[in-house]
Amino acid sequence: MNKRVWAGLLVAAGLTAPALGQTAAFKEKFGDWSVYANAGGAKKTCFAVAQPRSKKPPNVKRDPIYFYVSNWPGDKVSGEISVKMGYPLRPGEDATIRIADKTFKLFTKGAGAYVEKADVEKQVVAAMKGGATMVVQGRSTRGTLTTDEYALTGITKALDAAAAACK
Repeated sequence: MNKRVWAGLLVAAGLTAPALGQTAAFKEKFGDWSVYANAGGAKKTCFAVAQPRSKKPPNVKRDPIYFYVSNWPGDKVSGEISVKMGYPLRPGEDATIRIADKTFKLFTKGAGAYVEKADVEKQVVAAMKGGATMVVQGRSTRGTLTTDEYALTGITKALDAAAAACK
């Protein structure tokens, strides 16, 4: 796992990255999406984040669930997709993102799901900007399939604000 993904896991765990000595601060909210940025420097990170509007099955105990689109200007990375699923995912089984008629695979590690290639991340971001809802599915180590639905209201403005916060 590269340093950027590891730092992303730390950020996803609680909007802080203690190993990097940084805390992400709230900047703005657009619809269901919030924008955060850290203090800056070489490890500056800015991201748009949302929680699902609905979770199925509703009775499954999970930690908080977050979908992130992150920018790491020091690494020349923008639009990095990561999902904190709220439970350990079944090793070797992909999670998925569905937006309208498009489905994207995510590799899983621990309680996180990630898009592996930058060109696919760009496709996900473009689909998010053009969509109304997004569905993320994953399977826990216990075999439970979860389905989380996110509203995409405000995503374009949130992504623009996150990019501006990282300039």
